[in-house]
Amino acid sequence: MTARRKAGARKLAAKKAARKKKSAAPRKATARKKSTTKKAARKKKASRKKANRKKAVTASRGRKGARGKNRDSKTVGLIVGTAEEIRTEILKTRKPDLEFPIRSLGNVSYSAKKGYFEIGKQTKTRTLTVNTVRGFAQTLRLMGLSKDLIEANDFATKRDAYYQSKNWESAKFDDQTESDTVMDDIEAMFSMQGVSREQLRYVPDEHGGAVAGQLTVIDPDIETGQVERIDCTRFGSGAYSIPSTVEHLSFETKAKFILAIETGGIFQRLQSHKFWQRENCILVSLAGVPTRSTRRFIRKLSDECKLAVFAFVDCDPYGFSNIYRTLKVGSGNAAHISQFFSVPQTHYLGVTPQDIIDYELPTHPLLDVDIKRAKDALKNDPFFKAHKPWKKAIEQLISMGVRAEQQSLAMWGLNYVMDEYLPAKLKKVKDFLP
Repeated sequence: MTARRKAGARKLAAKKAARKKKSAAPRKATARKKSTTKKAARKKKASRKKANRKKAVTASRGRKGARGKNRDSKTVGLIVGTAEEIRTEILKTRKPDLEFPIRSLGNVSYSAKKGYFEIGKQTKTRTLTVNTVRGFAQTLRLMGLSKDLIEANDFATKRDAYYQSKNWESAKFDDQTESDTVMDDIEAMFSMQGVSREQLRYVPDEHGGAVAGQLTVIDPDIETGQVERIDCTRFGSGAYSIPSTVEHLSFETKAKFILAIETGGIFQRLQSHKFWQRENCILVSLAGVPTRSTRRFIRKLSDECKLAVFAFVDCDPYGFSNIYRTLKVGSGNAAHISQFFSVPQTHYLGVTPQDIIDYELPTHPLLDVDIKRAKDALKNDPFFKAHKPWKKAIEQLISMGVRAEQQSLAMWGLNYVMDEYLPAKLKKVKDFLP
């Protein structure tokens, strides 16, 4: 090829390359433009989503705030109304009285339809006389303190209330047992009108249990209203601690169920190994008989997020009749608050008497106190009397003469409880005890 022809070929190739580059530029620009447009759309969508979520939370806070104000108005109205009735009776030179429901298992009824213990119609009356004037005054002073707390948007523990009474001269309490009894009577009296102790602004001294898993707790600050979003998957080897009052909380979750666990050891094992991630659930440590705030937290979470609740406790009469029964339907001396604190949707996952046989678990002998508690449950407890599967399970335990702990499953391996036992049980939810 001659030099002239070579030069012509190079010139032609350069022209082709220029044309190709020129035609590719608009395509690249278009691609970049499309990519930018998509990014902008995604960003706009995310921003809109965030704004909607914020709007929903704000609206929810507004609704909760309105409901809270209505509840406070109702509570103050009941306190003032009760005081005015007493004053009217005194001005008419009549002896005023206060009526309280009797708090005992003998004054309790259970309906499987409602799902919790209800206080009966038996009452006791406290009439103002020379002998009862001090107790009457103490009752009214505690009611007055409750009114002050609501109006100041504040709260007090039982211990706080006891020390407050030291300013009440002859109406002061000599010890906290005395003030606790009067406070329980006041709560029982107002519970008949749908008001709990927390609405009277008296909160428990103790915190609730621990929580881990697929849950975000939305916690507005009581003073500023600023919202904290608490992710219960991000506590490392620890867990979120349920506060003493939970009415202001709301929740976000995609979990399938709540697993309520009696012992701290089992809870810690399941939390550390992220069992909640494997089963898409929320773990709650009961730490023995669940506190008021723990029960209320589970009830509120289950109701608002439509979640099933499964209880995992020791296989003994105390686990059945004190821990599980209290969580599910309430207790005899606190039946007046079961409507607020029981979790009727709870079912008993285990450990059951049959599990002792099926899993060949190591056991301990039933003590005399265990046998007495089991027999009392069969004879006197409305809940166990209403459910034949429970009657059969308790009778089986008595006949076996033994009891077993949750952690006895560790005989088959430290992680047997989460690798074998719980997955197998969760496949047979319909077989759970009621």
